[in-house]
Amino acid sequence: MSDIKEIINQFQRQCAKREYCTSDIRRKALEKLEWNHEAAEEVVSSLVADRFVDDARYAAAFAREKSSLQGWGPIKIRFQLRAKGISDADIASALGEIDADKASARLEKLLAVKWHSLSDDPQGRLKLIKFALSRGYDYEETEPVIKKITTLQ
Repeated sequence: MSDIKEIINQFQRQCAKREYCTSDIRRKALEKLEWNHEAAEEVVSSLVADRFVDDARYAAAFAREKSSLQGWGPIKIRFQLRAKGISDADIASALGEIDADKASARLEKLLAVKWHSLSDDPQGRLKLIKFALSRGYDYEETEPVIKKITTLQ
């Protein structure tokens, strides 16, 4: 039992430094406790109860970071959060916190930089569309931006 308390304390220190989701902590606890599922669930329950782990808070931080720093679109963010086992309600809330105007400006800047390297390529426009889609933006959102960028140069 003292091992579990020590592991909980260790995870509390980790969670105080950065956000973790329940699935990440569960995986770490299982590894640390040599795949003892009951003990791992006790660790996770304790951390969630003490609010060291909160999936909604994690989703919001993840969405803000990926949108502003990596330039990811909502589709890619949603996909990654679902892979972490975050609920659809928490994902929707997190995506709602992203500033749409800043995200749109970031998309335009991202595509303009990419277009600069593709402008001489005969399939540059197609590659630009694929690039935008791979970043998690939908076609309807990117098409007007791509038209604007490709006709300017």
